[in-house]
Amino acid sequence: MHSYFPEHKTADDTSAIEHLLDLTFGLSRSTKTSYRLREGNTAAQGMSLVVREPGFGLVGAISFWPLIIGRADAPALLLGPLAVHPERQNLGIGRLLMNEGIAKAKARGHALMILIGDEPYYARVGFARVPEGQIQVPGPVDLKRLLYLEMQPGVLKKAKGLALAPWRWRQIIDLRATT
Repeated sequence: MHSYFPEHKTADDTSAIEHLLDLTFGLSRSTKTSYRLREGNTAAQGMSLVVREPGFGLVGAISFWPLIIGRADAPALLLGPLAVHPERQNLGIGRLLMNEGIAKAKARGHALMILIGDEPYYARVGFARVPEGQIQVPGPVDLKRLLYLEMQPGVLKKAKGLALAPWRWRQIIDLRATT
């Protein structure tokens, strides 16, 4: 049995993470709605984590991305992708990465996190289903899979509307200002 420890992602990890994501989610992964939220966005600085196993290599990875929900009213983080090597699943690596990432987010003052994923899995670390109609995302999504985690009590009440990367909201606001 190995002991696993999260580490900060480095630039050298990029190709190994892409390979891990392909193994975990398949080659069509970039067509998912969660990828629309990451397009043109930059992962939150210092929040991307990996887990390595000596003699095996990269066994897990997680990233977090800045979002704004409903124009500039509610900043949030998008959790994902979270990937664990198929040969190392069910060993607690995913939960370890989520707990470490959530702790980092709280320490940095982030108040809200959302994701698109399997509710029973993510509920283990406190995620719950977004109330119907409260948050929208660009593209099709099974609303039962749109989940949130409040890191400051009551902050979900402020999060109403479309979730987009900050640059997308700036683009929309600038476009509206010029028309």
